[in-house]
Amino acid sequence: MFSFSTEVTSSQITSDNPLFQRTLKAYTLIAEKTYGDVLEIGCGEGYGLDFIYKNANSVTVIDKSKSVLDEIKRKHPKTTILNQKIPPLNNLKDNSFDIIISFQVIEHIKDATLFIQEIHRILKPDGKAFITTPNSLKTVARNPWHYKEYNYSEINNLIKKYFEDYSINGIQGNKKTDIYYLKNKQSVERLLRLDVFKIQYKIPATLLKIPYELVNRINRNKLLKKNTSLVNSITLEDYSLTEYSKDTLDFFCIMNKKSN
Repeated sequence: MFSFSTEVTSSQITSDNPLFQRTLKAYTLIAEKTYGDVLEIGCGEGYGLDFIYKNANSVTVIDKSKSVLDEIKRKHPKTTILNQKIPPLNNLKDNSFDIIISFQVIEHIKDATLFIQEIHRILKPDGKAFITTPNSLKTVARNPWHYKEYNYSEINNLIKKYFEDYSINGIQGNKKTDIYYLKNKQSVERLLRLDVFKIQYKIPATLLKIPYELVNRINRNKLLKKNTSLVNSITLEDYSLTEYSKDTLDFFCIMNKKSN
């Protein structure tokens, strides 16, 4: 059994269900698009691997947590595991992968420019990379686990430095998920009223992580208790891929590496 923070969305924690389904949606969108040699960067507990393996010849995963990688290797023995912090993507050769997947990772990375550059380097010509990241306009409080969250212009400017051919769409919810989002936002805002001096924005992120974890987990459990049927009823079908709009929860980016 893993120990998950509120930052790591878990398939094993009931109160995480709305966020888990939202994150899992991205994997369903790429399930039919995987082929050849596939790399996932920041795989977490590996709940997307069944989708990734659907059409792949080989799968490599990278994560900084050795314990989750060991469990992935136990469940999927054919998987190549790499335990490292990134970027750079050490020990991976140029033009190595047909498909690269990195969901909800880039917001954690300080040198995001190098990250995108490295993805471009190790992609094979005509290969595709899929990344998702939260839309900063939908954030309700500072997340100390995120180095930077992006708006549309920022993620667009970052990608176009290395990719000429790309698209940025959005994963968004429906009326049901909108209700959950609003209830969560209202609950967080009530808690933030206690932060009269806006300390959350003044102290280093490392000092904020522990109180963030405690308050966020309490908040999610409270939302579950008060809205059990709503939290449990949210499924993959409640999220969809659309053009970017004010309702976009996560950016869904596809980057194509042109052949020379």
